[in-house]
Amino acid sequence: MFDLAKTRIGIIGLGYVGLPLAVELGKHFPTVGFDINETRIRELLAGTDSTLEVEPEELKQSKQLRYASRAEDLQECNVYIVTVPTPVDDYKRPDFAPLIGASTTVGRLLKPGDVAIYESTVYPGATEEVCIPILARESGLRFNQDFFAGYSPERINPGDKAHRVTTIRKVTSGSTPEAADYVDALYRRIITAGTHKASSIRVAEAAKVIENTQRDVNIALVNELALLFERLGIDTEEVLLAAGSKWNFLPFRPGLVGGHCIGVDPYYLTHKAQEIGYHPEMILAGRRINDGMGPYVVQRVVKLMNQRRIPVMDAKVLVMGLTFKENCPDLRNTRVVDIVKEFRDYNARVDVYDPWVDAREARHEYDIDLIQEPEAGHYDAVILAVAHQQFQEMGTERIRALGKPNSVLFDVKYVFPSDAVDGRL
Repeated sequence: MFDLAKTRIGIIGLGYVGLPLAVELGKHFPTVGFDINETRIRELLAGTDSTLEVEPEELKQSKQLRYASRAEDLQECNVYIVTVPTPVDDYKRPDFAPLIGASTTVGRLLKPGDVAIYESTVYPGATEEVCIPILARESGLRFNQDFFAGYSPERINPGDKAHRVTTIRKVTSGSTPEAADYVDALYRRIITAGTHKASSIRVAEAAKVIENTQRDVNIALVNELALLFERLGIDTEEVLLAAGSKWNFLPFRPGLVGGHCIGVDPYYLTHKAQEIGYHPEMILAGRRINDGMGPYVVQRVVKLMNQRRIPVMDAKVLVMGLTFKENCPDLRNTRVVDIVKEFRDYNARVDVYDPWVDAREARHEYDIDLIQEPEAGHYDAVILAVAHQQFQEMGTERIRALGKPNSVLFDVKYVFPSDAVDGRL
């Protein structure tokens, strides 16, 4: 039933996950990259990628890849790979709207023998409980008789040029043993690092969601230690370096925990846990600690300003960096906005500077107007919130020059030594 030689692929969603995958698959199979954002399609047709995940030369190398914003252009496909985001709403509940929309689109296209593969991060069971019924309803086909499904969680790390889609081992799974073999063989065509075939879709879903939950809890522990050591008057970095002299100490550092994965995925797992009557104490405690780090940073900076008799009201504050991590333009779920909001609550005047970010996106997503270039000698406090390479290359001397003579420089990301800044986590 499954023939790799006759595979024609449709990728649903061309963001940080979908585009790199489409480019690699397009080197081996006829592939259609589909996105409802027509601006995104036009930019890719012009040979550029605003996410900076794929270089223009790489886009040219994918000879069998074409782009589309109309669902009808996917009709010839027999494998559909869904790579849309799975955010949470304002109440930290899973927001399945993108996944439901994508499943509806795919369901209307499904033909007997087709396979739908999901890469979006969800809780264990979501693919079969949320997505498959939509596919069956919209197509009128029977699951595991007329059409089949797979799940292969994305492991893209935005901005990471060393770990690419082909060099990260891929977890695969399918709704039947035969479908699982086919999905695994499909990904093995492009994944040089190899694959790990899970025994079921639910196992693959669980494996993905705990990857980031584990990191979230570990970072929360280090964040809590930073809160403790600050009260004890001990430099957290010095403690971590000393502890890290042991071979099996995990090298986590305190900081803001945002992005499309670590700051979101645990809520999918806790949602499912509570749905079945289990209260996940450690995971939710970790989330509370990490979600509180933005206000804590502001509290530390305000304390330093008070010590220097700098009034916080109407103070001029510069926040350097807005993305959720260094050296990429990704703004999804960035927790730097917590710092901006908290300072605004103090009635401080906040400028945000980030050369990686599209100013229109910052305005649209967070109502933040980026400045093009910070003014020297202008600020009462400067917060280095993201460790972009440009900021590291500036050095503390040039960054301090942005502030007034008595200003505070706070380093959230441990970019500079403790004796070169006024405070850090």
